[in-house]
Amino acid sequence: MADAIAIFITYWRIPPGETYHVSLSGFDGAASRVVVFLCFPTALAAIAILGLIVERLRGHWVLPVSLIALLLCASVAWPGIIDERDLDVKWSNALPAAGVLVVLVLSFLARAPGPVPAPSRAGDLARLAVGGLAIFAAAPYIAAELGFFLDKVPLLGSIFITGKIAPEPDGHLAHAVHHGHHHGMDGFLLTLTALILSRALGAVRTGWLRAALGGYLALMLVYGLTNLVNDLWGEQIVKRGWSDWEVPSVLHPSLSLAWAAMLVAAAVFYAAFFSAARRRA
Repeated sequence: MADAIAIFITYWRIPPGETYHVSLSGFDGAASRVVVFLCFPTALAAIAILGLIVERLRGHWVLPVSLIALLLCASVAWPGIIDERDLDVKWSNALPAAGVLVVLVLSFLARAPGPVPAPSRAGDLARLAVGGLAIFAAAPYIAAELGFFLDKVPLLGSIFITGKIAPEPDGHLAHAVHHGHHHGMDGFLLTLTALILSRALGAVRTGWLRAALGGYLALMLVYGLTNLVNDLWGEQIVKRGWSDWEVPSVLHPSLSLAWAAMLVAAAVFYAAFFSAARRRA
């Protein structure tokens, strides 16, 4: 919610030419970008939240409504639903955005009074370490979300380049880190979501659901970190001229070595931290 508010304010007050691949301005531009944000990455996080709350709901309607919400949220992966070359809202965005709203309503319905298992503390030191590094790495994107550069911020301004004019991949010159939302910020938010929700895995009683959710959170963690590193590398390493090599893009699912490596890494994270066997130990 806080990030959606930041996006709304920034895209309302900053002209579209200073952000990224949007054409609308003012209230229309702000609302448009928030809807796209509801689709990606929020729909991916909503799938994990749905897995955590579905057991707390009662009624014959729970299964069909949950499946509809899952399909709506998962539609964000369909080609063309989200196009980073055109981030203005379009009708197809209504599908994952509607899924997020359904999960939001279900999460309120699931807040019935009753005993809730305490979150697992196993692995909290690792969560804090990974989360702390992610927060530091996301500093340029947090600033961009709020609509300012880090150039004059003590310490951070000497570590990260943000306001510097640097060449983009297509050759035109622009600020190293444009104002507004970045997919590095998406990666950061998904990373924190996976870390936080993984503490609640022990509250899921159904074995197959707990295993599926654990695997999904492990993949979300790796996917989030990879997108954060991809954006950070391009803007802080390549734009400085330190290297011509770029971290492969993994925004969209594909049959690629990068996605194969992510799946292997996710399996390792799952086996080491998220599996039922590890929690029992």
